[in-house]
Amino acid sequence: MLVQFKFKNFLSFKEEVIFDMTAISAYKEHEYNLTDIGIGEKFLKVASVYGANASGKSNLCVALNCFQDIIKESLNNTSDRERTVLSKCYNPFRFDGDKNNIEFQVVIISDGFEYTYGFEYNDVKIIEEWLYRRNLETNRMSIILERDEDNVNLGASVRRECTKFKDQVSSDVLVLSFFNKLKLKAKDFSNVYRSIVSNILVAYSDFGEDVGVLEDFLPAVIDDEEEKSNLLEFLSAIDTGISDVIYKVIDDKIRFYTIHLDSDGNQYPLYLFDESSGTIKGIEVFIFIKAAVYNDGVLVVDELNTKLHPLLLKFLIDLFYDNKSRAQLIYTTHDTTLLDKKFFRRDQVWFVQKDSVGRSELTSLAEFKVRTDASFEKDYLAGVYGGIPLIKEFELRG
Repeated sequence: MLVQFKFKNFLSFKEEVIFDMTAISAYKEHEYNLTDIGIGEKFLKVASVYGANASGKSNLCVALNCFQDIIKESLNNTSDRERTVLSKCYNPFRFDGDKNNIEFQVVIISDGFEYTYGFEYNDVKIIEEWLYRRNLETNRMSIILERDEDNVNLGASVRRECTKFKDQVSSDVLVLSFFNKLKLKAKDFSNVYRSIVSNILVAYSDFGEDVGVLEDFLPAVIDDEEEKSNLLEFLSAIDTGISDVIYKVIDDKIRFYTIHLDSDGNQYPLYLFDESSGTIKGIEVFIFIKAAVYNDGVLVVDELNTKLHPLLLKFLIDLFYDNKSRAQLIYTTHDTTLLDKKFFRRDQVWFVQKDSVGRSELTSLAEFKVRTDASFEKDYLAGVYGGIPLIKEFELRG
């Protein structure tokens, strides 16, 4: 479960950004929008991020994706001619002439512990890295890892097992990535690595056009009777007219077909990619949502609303509410249809605004004084919360 993601000096975000999925206890509306794991605090199942074009809201997704990439790839060897993952993911704010370090940090809950993990880096090396653990039953805090440019300090719970290896960690490799590869009795490194790399899926706005995603995942869904039944129920629920989905392997290539019925029950196959782009994206989103819900994962989607009808968007969001899973959905959007107190709590809505020198700022709706009778959508479009385009007068001349 994702509790918080924090970063600094990445792309259009110069100052520190804190995106928090912790529910505000003072808000009593929409309790079903929350997950309660019995520790006093509750957590959001869904959060939406609004902002104008080029405001920087997609950079929130990019930041999380780069954070994952560095963790996954920092241990990989590269030749002298290849860029390291640190170099590829070094994208600091560039409009002030400074090239400062970038910082990433997450707070996650896994296996009865709350972990705080983060690092600071530049295009050459890791500057600092830290990992702390809080026992959710006893509230006891423990240091697992503290690293600077000169030393790697390990906490008491992992020191005996890991000290003999720490000098093998080079300056451009994360300690977390290194120790995750070892077969250790201590599970903290593997728990955190898995929770960040495997349990958080970041999808971009064009993922509905990615044939590879369907080739990788859809055959397994079709081959599993229960999963296929769920998919067909979903396609029926969103009124696609599809009665079946099949695939064939032709010349080592997978081809998917949907089956439609006429009024007499006759079957007519249609190549899947001749279906509407909204239907294709709906299938892909459903696959990702099922994976997230089944694994108590986190799905982060940039421009989720693209190619989806507002009612279908709400249907997909509601899948996170209508089950006992701890899965979470974070998405960016322009669509204000669901920006309504009937659907969302104030702590579920965020806005990204870019200032005159290109710096993005992230603000929660909870930070504004909102009247009880206020319309979220109306006030947003009126510019009360920021995050809208500043459109100037323009005359098109022939």
